[in-house]
Amino acid sequence: MAVVTLLGVAQDGGRPQPGCKRQCCQGLTEKDRRSPVSLGIETSKGMTLLVEATRDLGRQLRLIENPSIDHLLITHAHLGHVDGLGLFGRETMSARNIQLHCSPSMQALVEATPAWNQLLKQNVFEFSAFPRVEIDDVVIEFIQVPHRAELSDMHAIIIRGETSSILFLPDHDTWDETLSAYRCNSVRGFLEKFDIDVALLDGTFWSGGELKGRDMSVVPHPTVEESLRRLGHRRDGDPEIFFIHLNHTNPLYNSDSDESKQLRESGWSIGFESQEFIL
Repeated sequence: MAVVTLLGVAQDGGRPQPGCKRQCCQGLTEKDRRSPVSLGIETSKGMTLLVEATRDLGRQLRLIENPSIDHLLITHAHLGHVDGLGLFGRETMSARNIQLHCSPSMQALVEATPAWNQLLKQNVFEFSAFPRVEIDDVVIEFIQVPHRAELSDMHAIIIRGETSSILFLPDHDTWDETLSAYRCNSVRGFLEKFDIDVALLDGTFWSGGELKGRDMSVVPHPTVEESLRRLGHRRDGDPEIFFIHLNHTNPLYNSDSDESKQLRESGWSIGFESQEFIL
């Protein structure tokens, strides 16, 4: 069976975040470090798929059995999801013929960005199937969700295997908009609509007051507090839910925090790096 490995759980800036002088980033050791969100997928026939290209690519590839990437899937163009694209080029990995799966707007951005277009000319990447991809025993489905689209649109990714399915939804603006886009009345209804067994959900901020001195409306994400209000406690038959894409300010990084205790008591969890899911 195919295996999915969670390679990063942090928001685009990672943890600690560059330039942060707040207590949340002080005194951290190597074991406290977290990479931006990414997934590794190993098919039963040995193909390797990577979701997102982060600056921590080297660290993340050491978490999977086969670090030679055959397919790369990109959700959108925000910094932490794409700033590792250049690492596949001549200066580092010198990769060849990686199948790149992304939306037409993301493809247009790659073609229009000189450094990334050079990777196309060097045959590092070639655009491939979208929005549905079948690779060995894995089926990939891209579904568009509302999120800041300054550079490209945003697509969540559903990964289906022989026995289970995983939703990778690291970013979206609001639950109201996402649910409305698919005519769903609840988060449970949304997950049921797509037959999801494991959901990796946007957990960027615990609450609305984390970015002191900044207007959080310019970086909209549903808070974990809101998600928990919508979900309530986990019920029999519910999918597993793991929150990912945690901003460096998020108190869920502290397993002893009241917020972490509330999450556990609700029956939900946060994802952890190297966590594996069998498809």
